[in-house]
Amino acid sequence: MNMLPLTEPFRPHPNFDDAINSAICQSEIEGGVSLDELPVGAVLDVQTSNTLYRIENRGDGEVLISGHPEICPTPVLVSFHGSTWGTPMLKVRFIGRDMRMEFFHPERGVVRTSRVRDIWEQTASNVAETALMRKAS
Repeated sequence: MNMLPLTEPFRPHPNFDDAINSAICQSEIEGGVSLDELPVGAVLDVQTSNTLYRIENRGDGEVLISGHPEICPTPVLVSFHGSTWGTPMLKVRFIGRDMRMEFFHPERGVVRTSRVRDIWEQTASNVAETALMRKAS
């Protein structure tokens, strides 16, 4: 999995507020995943403060997301906007630690999650094992 930070260090943007520059810098330190860097079919488990989500990259900013008992108890195809620090600014198609994911749900509109605590890439065998366990229960 291509975890960020990138190889080039962040350089503050002169037109951004200090708080925004600081948040961008912190997101590079905390790390995260760019959906555009993941192959189609890659599966991530994302633990937020409140929920464990499973996300499958479908390409072009679309993901199958599940895990929330009300919003997505079964996989739902959504348009994944990116992650935010709680401001209108987004890191597009990025899942960042200590940030909130934002996506467009076909029935609920724009959804923002609680803060991302951790991100794991799942292997094909782990995904198959989880599916078998769910079927058995």
